[in-house]
Amino acid sequence: MRRCTLFVAFVVLLAVTYSRTMESQTGAVRQLAPGVYSRQGDKDAQQPANTSWVEFRDFVVVIEANTPWGIKATLPEIRKTTSKPIRYAFDTHYHWDHSQGNSVLFDEGVTLVCSADCAGELGTKGRTEWEQMSKRTGEYSLAPYRLQLPSVVFGDFMAIDDGERRLELRRVGPAHTIGDAVAFLPKEGVLFTGDLCVNWRFGNNVGDRDADHPHWVQVLNEMAGWNVKTVVPGHGGLGTVAALRAQSGFIDDLWKQVSAGKKAGKTADQLMKEIDLSKHGDFAADAQQNQAAIRQVFRKAPG
Repeated sequence: MRRCTLFVAFVVLLAVTYSRTMESQTGAVRQLAPGVYSRQGDKDAQQPANTSWVEFRDFVVVIEANTPWGIKATLPEIRKTTSKPIRYAFDTHYHWDHSQGNSVLFDEGVTLVCSADCAGELGTKGRTEWEQMSKRTGEYSLAPYRLQLPSVVFGDFMAIDDGERRLELRRVGPAHTIGDAVAFLPKEGVLFTGDLCVNWRFGNNVGDRDADHPHWVQVLNEMAGWNVKTVVPGHGGLGTVAALRAQSGFIDDLWKQVSAGKKAGKTADQLMKEIDLSKHGDFAADAQQNQAAIRQVFRKAPG
């Protein structure tokens, strides 16, 4: 009996330690390479996306505008690392937690950049998100801010290169969204994926109406073949190529199981009860997120 009690106490201690470790990582700034930094998002403070910045010879590039309060919390962290001005900010995709801080940066004189498809989505689906979320009041009210579209857009590729450092912006969608693009530092081997890859226990948003899950899997597998040393996911802790492969495996399995079940005539409710995604660990740690993902994928899967 004493052994059992000690074991339970040990498990509880591990759980508390893990929880505190995860909490301590939110808001943390890490240097990934000389002049390359990333701040981990804080889900509880309504700034869940990771925001990163890259220092060039005369200026700084920010990756992910986050939420208005998220980017406001990040700007002092950037200024701790460099006195150079922020020249560009890059949105990997249009979703609210990656782009609603655009107006804060624009008002600081920053040029906003994203793929042409991302800009199109931000002006349509992003506007709908903004209008729906504008009903909030209090600490996270959008009233002091506005929807701000990027002024520089690109098709498939754009490079920011000052002769000393090169940052490549590559459109890879449709996947998570139509306009998905990633930022890559080929020399340093640092890849900023946006929500193509996440590395936390709260699932991923697979339900965008224009998501292309099979192509999403293909994109992740292709990026895993690049010379990547560090993966900065859209949410959660830093990873490696293993995170890309794990995210790919989860989405591929989800798509295939749901598609097979739908072709067999099963309903979404049946599949939510039957499909087991537990082998994917943290990617499938939240049961409610798994059920939502199954229902969302069901709408798009062939049947």
